[in-house]
Amino acid sequence: MSELVPCYQATEGSPLQVDRERYGRIGAEAGARTRVHAHVIPPRSGYAWHVPAGHVCRVTTVEGPQVGDLCIWSAANPRERLWASRTRQLHRAHVTTFDRLWSTLPYLRPLATIVADSIAYGVDEDGARCHDLLGTRCDPYVNTLLTGEQYDFHCHSNIVRAVLPFGLREDDVHDVINLFQVTGLTPDGDQYYVKPCPAKAGDHIELFAEIDLLMALSACPGGDLSVPIWGPDAGPSPCRPLGVEVFRLDERLLDGWSSPPVAAYAGLHGMTVPSGADAA
Repeated sequence: MSELVPCYQATEGSPLQVDRERYGRIGAEAGARTRVHAHVIPPRSGYAWHVPAGHVCRVTTVEGPQVGDLCIWSAANPRERLWASRTRQLHRAHVTTFDRLWSTLPYLRPLATIVADSIAYGVDEDGARCHDLLGTRCDPYVNTLLTGEQYDFHCHSNIVRAVLPFGLREDDVHDVINLFQVTGLTPDGDQYYVKPCPAKAGDHIELFAEIDLLMALSACPGGDLSVPIWGPDAGPSPCRPLGVEVFRLDERLLDGWSSPPVAAYAGLHGMTVPSGADAA
C-alpha cells in the first residue's frame, strides 16, 4: 500500500505552523490571566458572547459529558465566519491543541487557535476522534424530515435565538465545530457515526481569539449522545449545562503577537487584467 500524503501541507513559516512555544504558554499559564466574563448555558439552550482579540475563551463541561455546537464570526463583519470544511482540509477533521479555526473567503485567516484541550482523546479502537468538524449542527428541518415531528430546541434553533440580539439572522448560522463530540466514518459504508461524549465534569477546551469574535454555543439537546437521536432506538440522552469563560491575558504573553491580516489575494478572479500584465 502506498503512503498517503495530506493534500494541504505546511511549508516553513506557514500560518498552518503555529508558534507552539507562544501558544503553549498561553494555554499553560492560567495564572497570567484575568476572567472578564462567565456564563453557564442551561441544557438544550444557546448563548452568544463577544471575545476580544488576544483573549482566551474556555468552554467547560460543568457537570459531566455534554456536547456543544459552536459558531464563530468576526465581531466586526459576520460575513467572515468559521469555515468548517476548509479547516478540515488545512488541519484535520477533528481538532485539538495548536490547530486553528479558519474563516471563509475572501478573508481566509485564523479566527482562533486552540491552546488547551483537557480531553486529549486521540484515536480510539474504532478510529473515532473528538471535537468534530465532520458533521454539523442538529436542526428542526432534518428532524421533521426524519420523524415528522416539530421540535424547536435543536442546536440550529438555539443558536438562531442566541444571535438575534446581535443583529444576525437564521441564515447567518453556519456549519459548526462540535465540541466534546466523538465521531468517525464507518469503514464499510463511509457513513457518519457518533459515540458517547467522553468528557468529565470540569473538562474544557480553550480558544485564543486571533481577531475580535462573536461566538455562539448550543448545549446540544442530544446531551451526552449516549442514546441515538434518530432511528429505532432513539430516545432522550442525559443533558447537562456548559460553562463559558473569557479571560484577558497578561500583556507579556502577547508580546510580539498581532491579529492576522485577511488573505493577500488581490481578488481579481480573472475579470480584470492588472496593469502591465498579459491576459492568459
